[in-house]
Amino acid sequence: MEIRMDGRVAVVTGASTGLGLAMARAFAEAGASVALLARRAETLAAARDEVAGVAAQGARVAAFSCDVSQAQPILETWPRIVDTFGKVDILVNNAGISAARPFDEVDDAAWQADLDLKLFAAIRLIRLALPGMRAQRWGRIVNVLNTAAKAPVANSTPTSVSRAAGLALTKALAHENAPHNVLVNAMLVGLIESDQWRRRHQALGGTQSYADFLAGMARGRVPLGRAGEAAEFARLACFLCSDAGSFISGTAINVDGGMCPVP
Repeated sequence: MEIRMDGRVAVVTGASTGLGLAMARAFAEAGASVALLARRAETLAAARDEVAGVAAQGARVAAFSCDVSQAQPILETWPRIVDTFGKVDILVNNAGISAARPFDEVDDAAWQADLDLKLFAAIRLIRLALPGMRAQRWGRIVNVLNTAAKAPVANSTPTSVSRAAGLALTKALAHENAPHNVLVNAMLVGLIESDQWRRRHQALGGTQSYADFLAGMARGRVPLGRAGEAAEFARLACFLCSDAGSFISGTAINVDGGMCPVP
């Protein structure tokens, strides 16, 4: 089955690298026009060019520098997106960084920063996206979380808490918006190749290859025996955000090679 998204407009946050860039690429290849949001202008421009290079005929690509952890940049950027594309059909809340450490080491400022980036950014963007989606009776919202939302472990705050809140938000919105044909789902990241893991590898001093580093991380943790690829994650996002996923809402799908103990 070929997934097509022709005529749709997708907004992807955290789109300049990693999973966000992979999803933006996949959407554009499937025919969707894509708005890429990220903070760093230089990496965002490169990402825009990369996505535009693979976009299907008729798909448009634009980039918007926006710090989604703050309310005002979101309020200023959203009208520019709508002016550029005319509508928004799909919103992927992907912006986030790894922030996991012992509870005693997390102060109020760290809690607030994590919630602003991983929870309130999604809330604010969804608030802006919903009126148009409801009016046209078609919409897709995907919240990118991680498996700690279902199965938190020691030393996983504040991320596990903010991601669990994102899971509750997903379910509540799925119920509220089902009558409007706006589908809301979550995708939960496991061990998937990304810039985050590249940075961790580099921090170790490069004593082993990146491939060996990932293999070591997966060994004994991932039943499939390997790290996932960003493109594998992006393919599921395409399915959920297309007409092919028209009867899926309120779900939280682990994309983790079987690692999470909670289905």
